[in-house]
Amino acid sequence: MITIRNLHKTYRMGQYQVQALRGVSLTIRDGEFIAIMGPSGSGKSTLMHILGCLDKPDSGDYDFDGMDVGGMDDNGLAWIRNRHIGFIFQNFSLLARCTAANNVELPLIYANSARRRERPGEVLASVGLGDRVAHRSNELSGGQQQRVAIARALVNDPRVIFADEPTGNLDNKSGREIMDLIKDLNKKGLTIILVTHDPKISEYADRVITIEDGLIVSDAVKKAPAPAAARPAAPERDDSFNFYEVVDSVRIAVNGLLANKLRSVLAMLGVIIGVGAVIAMISIGQGARKDITERIESMGSNLLTVMPARNRAPGSRVAGAIGSSAGLTLADAAAIRAGVPFTKQIAPTCESSAQVVYGSKNTNTRIRGTYPSFLEVRNFKLKDGANFGERELKGRLKVALLGSSVVSELFEDGEDPVGKYIKIKKLRFKVIGVLESKGSGGMGDEDDQVLIPLDTAQKRLLGMDYLSTLYLQVADKEKMTEATERVTELLRQRHKLFAEAQENDFRIRSQAEILETVNSTAQTMSLLLGSIASVSLLVGGIGIMNIMLVSVTERTREIGVRKAVGARYRDILVQFLVEAVVVCVIGGLLGVALGLLLSYVINLLGKWTSSVSALSVALSFGFAFLTGVVFGLYPAMNAARLNPIDALRYE
Repeated sequence: MITIRNLHKTYRMGQYQVQALRGVSLTIRDGEFIAIMGPSGSGKSTLMHILGCLDKPDSGDYDFDGMDVGGMDDNGLAWIRNRHIGFIFQNFSLLARCTAANNVELPLIYANSARRRERPGEVLASVGLGDRVAHRSNELSGGQQQRVAIARALVNDPRVIFADEPTGNLDNKSGREIMDLIKDLNKKGLTIILVTHDPKISEYADRVITIEDGLIVSDAVKKAPAPAAARPAAPERDDSFNFYEVVDSVRIAVNGLLANKLRSVLAMLGVIIGVGAVIAMISIGQGARKDITERIESMGSNLLTVMPARNRAPGSRVAGAIGSSAGLTLADAAAIRAGVPFTKQIAPTCESSAQVVYGSKNTNTRIRGTYPSFLEVRNFKLKDGANFGERELKGRLKVALLGSSVVSELFEDGEDPVGKYIKIKKLRFKVIGVLESKGSGGMGDEDDQVLIPLDTAQKRLLGMDYLSTLYLQVADKEKMTEATERVTELLRQRHKLFAEAQENDFRIRSQAEILETVNSTAQTMSLLLGSIASVSLLVGGIGIMNIMLVSVTERTREIGVRKAVGARYRDILVQFLVEAVVVCVIGGLLGVALGLLLSYVINLLGKWTSSVSALSVALSFGFAFLTGVVFGLYPAMNAARLNPIDALRYE
């Protein structure tokens, strides 16, 4: 079954070289029970590790059942360890956080076996541990732990069992029971290769090989081996994706988190804060965007605002204040109403600040003279009373509509302003209506105003024959751009601005342009806030990497055990990568909860408006997942690169 020829192995320890094997040749037949003996440092363990495909010789040939082991890659050696070889270690090498069944199941997972559920219980029962299937290793005696190790070695029906000092950590009684069990396995035709320094243990073997200084000094055969048991041929190598490994990795990750709760929370903290902060910051940006958008839309639908441009002295680059030009008139408004076919409503206004007095109270506010159409164009609604009409407009009557802010300044709570008289610049105006509140914000306080008929404002109150603003409602929002162009062309003609070099003496603002600008700015701010908050995710990712590197160091022996039972580079990589992702996913879920809570508190405080979107939650959680992959990859690669025998020897 096994043939080795002229094996050499040298270990380098600093500046020194130790020759563990010096040209060892050996043949082992199927069904033999061999004991390899020798003093400490003689090379017996090194020989067993090479025969068990845990280590590679520096030179020499190794054939296992007709296969050239020396020419195999790491995955090929892992396949032989998994399907043809079983290991029994002196220190048992069980996974501490796993049950007996989970430990025995390990080789089946890496074999992608369909028997992984029922097979562990069957094998544990065969070694006398049928009632200990669900017990963890720390709940078992030394002899029981070694029986679990034997069950793990047998679970994949191997060709050969390698036992390294299997009774070294056991009392005499337990040691005899284990050796009787191993002997019984050999009688059933299983090949046993046992390493020991105890002559009493070697008496169980049918062939004793003695090694000294890396050379075989004696090879004594006490009796012929038992006939080898008929075994089914091992299946071909299968390198396909193994779903069971991912499930096992998730289970181990969760168990690890529960076993080290404080460290797990600290590892997740950066991810939790990062995800929560990203969601909260993006929600604030989106809330501000939504709030400003609503306020702009509340100004009126499909709105064009025409204003006089700043005055400039001839040849001067210095502009005057906005609205200081008397460039708009009622004739312009009438021309636009008649000449721009997309116009639905038009509301010319003149405005100024003035003191408004009621009884002993007064307030400074904005006085707007306008048409009755102003309410529809600017999307104002009446709370009480009625709007003024053509009669009040043409008769220059002294009537007024009050904004809610003016009402709160001048009138007591519960007092009805409708029908009362107020004074504006010593003129008495009758209050005929109160406007519904729109609220104050970045667009100014739309409730701090008094509306009066335009002719009354121009002729009786303000003494203005020009307009401050002209509001134009376009019938179709798709025609906003065309309407802007038509208004520009018409006003340039009316104001005799025929030369292209002549600047417009008016300005036109489109609601659509304002919305686009606000949306673009708000999106940029959201991204900026989210980017700043994502720094926490970066810090959290570094924390995850540190914890995973510590975990790799702590579990080096576990990695060695997994590789000994058949885990490949990919298997270990996936395991530790999944563990890092599980930490980040759990942290991400907690972070999402924190982000939602922060957004709720922000809305509750009323300082800002926050709006959580599914996209921001998905992006934040996706970044948390990506953090686990990116920052878990390096520790996972470190774990996967470990040499099996070096990992098993790690203290």
